[in-house]
Amino acid sequence: MTWRVLALPPLPEEALRHLLGPLGGRVDVSVPAARDRAALLAALPEAEIVVGDWSGALVLDAEAVAAAPRLAFVQQPSVGVDGHDLDALAAAGVPLANTAGVSAVAVAEWCFAAALALSRRLLDADAAVRAGGWPQLDLGPRELSGSRVGIVGYGPIGEACARMFAGHGCEVSYWTRRPREVPYTYRELPELVAASDVLVAVVALSEETWGLIDPSRMPAGSLLVNAARGGVVDQAALVSALESGHLGGAALDVFDTEPLPPGDPLRDSPRVLLSPHVAGVTSQSTGRLLRRVLDNLEAAVEGRPVADVLNGVEPVVRRRLADGRA
Repeated sequence: MTWRVLALPPLPEEALRHLLGPLGGRVDVSVPAARDRAALLAALPEAEIVVGDWSGALVLDAEAVAAAPRLAFVQQPSVGVDGHDLDALAAAGVPLANTAGVSAVAVAEWCFAAALALSRRLLDADAAVRAGGWPQLDLGPRELSGSRVGIVGYGPIGEACARMFAGHGCEVSYWTRRPREVPYTYRELPELVAASDVLVAVVALSEETWGLIDPSRMPAGSLLVNAARGGVVDQAALVSALESGHLGGAALDVFDTEPLPPGDPLRDSPRVLLSPHVAGVTSQSTGRLLRRVLDNLEAAVEGRPVADVLNGVEPVVRRRLADGRA
């Protein structure tokens, strides 16, 4: 008997069917009639497995979970699970899994490259030469090697960042809610923020981490790299620190509002490297993500434990009746 899979990623239906094709006749794939909340709620009553929307436009909040009595498993095709109500899913006995670690190398490379670009002022040099200048003595670049690098968050991405920066001769420290036995120095967050020449944010967004980093607490002339979520950094404080010259620069792949709205002061700051939430998007990471999603869906329909469940529910997926009973 086939499983009914509701696919929410922002891709054409035929593309989604093709991506999930390796599951063969074991799944019946459908998509909402439109990419809006009403269509999502209308499609959920028959859904047994949901493949989530990495864009965050369609999420399973408490109301959506209540509208899905047959729902047995949610596979989010990303590391972040923003917007999904993990408690409501847990209360309903529905495991939610992400794709932890698939983009760790990609995001870490972006963070390292961004920090290097800011330190060596590569964008300023490029713009000056294109404009006919030759500012050999005016740019004031500095070496990244030897810098004190603080990493906020120490999951797979934080670990990859630590290896890359340490391999370049940086002095690496980190903060996470549960310190690890690793070859880097753990510091409490206020100390880490106040003592880092380069601060790299790669922590998950939650109620606890919203507004976690205040750039005004960073050393004068320091650099901020944010590949976590926009909400992890106090954006008003960030704009102020950039406009005052307190920060030497910032590299941002994530923002409070995405896409970055017209008129946002970050657009006009010459001290900011802007990126369209693409740090983790490479052909290699996309391949790993697709493989992880397919492996988990295959495990789910075959009654084997799924990987990377985040909400504490038993990882063996069990089919449910229309009244929600397993």
